[in-house]
Amino acid sequence: MASDTTVKDDKSSMFEPISADNEDTGLTEVQSLCVNCEEQGTTKFLFIKIPFYKEIVISSFHCPNCLESNNEVQSAGSIQEKGVIITCKVKNRSDLNRQVVRADSATITIPELQFEIPPASQKGTLSTIEGILQRAIDGLKQEQPIRKSLHPDVFEKIEVFIAKLETLRTTDEEFTLVVDDPSGNSFVENPFAPKEDPAMSFSYYKRSIDQNKTLGLAADDAETEPEKPEIDLPTAGGGLDLKNEVVSFETTCSSCDKPNTTNMKVVKIPHFKEVIIMATNCDNCGKRSNEVKSGTGFEPKGRKITLKVTDPKDLTRDVLKSETCSVEIPELEMVTGGNAISGKFTTVEGLLEDLKTMMIETNPFISGDSVTNDKLSKFVERLGKCIKATVPFTLILDDPNSNSFIQNLYSPEPDPNLSQLDYERTYEQNEELGLNDMKTENYS
Repeated sequence: MASDTTVKDDKSSMFEPISADNEDTGLTEVQSLCVNCEEQGTTKFLFIKIPFYKEIVISSFHCPNCLESNNEVQSAGSIQEKGVIITCKVKNRSDLNRQVVRADSATITIPELQFEIPPASQKGTLSTIEGILQRAIDGLKQEQPIRKSLHPDVFEKIEVFIAKLETLRTTDEEFTLVVDDPSGNSFVENPFAPKEDPAMSFSYYKRSIDQNKTLGLAADDAETEPEKPEIDLPTAGGGLDLKNEVVSFETTCSSCDKPNTTNMKVVKIPHFKEVIIMATNCDNCGKRSNEVKSGTGFEPKGRKITLKVTDPKDLTRDVLKSETCSVEIPELEMVTGGNAISGKFTTVEGLLEDLKTMMIETNPFISGDSVTNDKLSKFVERLGKCIKATVPFTLILDDPNSNSFIQNLYSPEPDPNLSQLDYERTYEQNEELGLNDMKTENYS
């Protein structure tokens, strides 16, 4: 099997940024056997950088003899720390044009039809919601002539189901598309980015041992989840004092499932509360992560903190953002959910840099020439001006659990640029925090 071009020397030069202006696409062609007619065809490989995937390989096969053709998308990037479930409400035909990056480990379901596309049935694709429906229809139609002659009753049932899929594809009938990807490398386009998409939600989860086996992150003979050691945290009444110590304990890496060490320290934030900072660095795969947890329980009310950034010194303010806290910048019409950026203790500038990184590296549709991509590129440019403090802006942290904090530069006096508002949580917010079903009195 000969290649018509020379593969580039290293991985960084092999993968080109996805762009309409990029002419050096790193296209590689190889001669390959057609499985349909067993003649020689051509497979073309395109090595592309999509920020969310880091890198992907797009392959396209074409046979000039029987005109057989197919294409495939494979991730060449790392598996994400957690799996993701993306739920998209398709309300009209324009939603069918949303682009979808589907990893080959992802399962797609349409609950209204009790329809599921398992990961083994289709390979990774870069398509649209309409394209996914059309591909499913084509797959069901493929064996219909055989079913008609051998199993007429099954043929009729599948014909009815195909008609339902066609209705979703060609009308404004509403339905729900759910993408469940243990690798975390699937994505559905947000046409309103950088604003929040009211029709789409994300939830993240820790992979099971079986899912890690499927992704090649755990040995085939692994049977149970590794036990996590219990850590005694400091209490107001006494016990072990960890406030001036860094505690290390053994954990397993979320990416490669190898043993590593997590360092933990309890930090008291002046005029706020205690927090627990945990940092992990995997020597095996190089994965680094850090987390900030509240050292106290659930607060009775939520809190919204508003900072008017008018001076470069405002960028140096300490910021604690919890996992439940959303971030909003009204001037940029930007809102992110709590899970978009993990809990962390940083500065205003550091938080903005993380937002910029999230927009560039975790959104596969920021590059290219579509309207959405243009909006996101302009947003990142405007965000860059905020990071340099060349324009005033407002930073809002909305935390239903009131575990987030922005430093008061005038403490203990009131800060003219900083305000906070405590509010009663909604039922939905309590549900997300798991408080509606929590019983703390009169239980046995």
